[in-house]
Amino acid sequence: MFDGMVKIVLAGPVGAGKTTTLRSLSDDEPVSTEMPLTDGPMGEKTTTTVALDFSTVMLDDGTPLQMFGLPGQDHFAHMRPIILQGALGVIVLLAADQPDILTMCSEWLDAIQSITPDTPIAIGITRSDQARDFRMDALRALLAERKTTLPVFTIDARDREQAQQLVRALVYSFA
Repeated sequence: MFDGMVKIVLAGPVGAGKTTTLRSLSDDEPVSTEMPLTDGPMGEKTTTTVALDFSTVMLDDGTPLQMFGLPGQDHFAHMRPIILQGALGVIVLLAADQPDILTMCSEWLDAIQSITPDTPIAIGITRSDQARDFRMDALRALLAERKTTLPVFTIDARDREQAQQLVRALVYSFA
């Protein structure tokens, strides 16, 4: 589909599923800079990305991708412009079971667009099965208020096929 390698970045808050998504997409173990959480576990989560995650991924249709995962903590925000440089697209992952998901969505969209305003974005919502109060229509209303039309999917970050569907939606938006 493309000449050469395509760079895609996974972004979003801590615990949204960036590292898990990258692992589910990868045929080999990704390069990861996971370290123990300094404030103790967040549920089952005991580690966090401190610099980046990286893997080369081959989609089922033969599209080769360089996939990078951003750290979710704000004190690693200095990594964002470095990793976003040259990206053809960004997937923002958000956890549906977080009560401030709409605020997180706005903050991440603003952060990405302040660094790379014209880069296509898709949104993946993880853990929707654990979030009785999550409403996709509230997220779509937020995007409408922002006058932003983006592909939005609920995904299980552990499921390769669902992760690939989200990546394909992003790739086809700039193909």
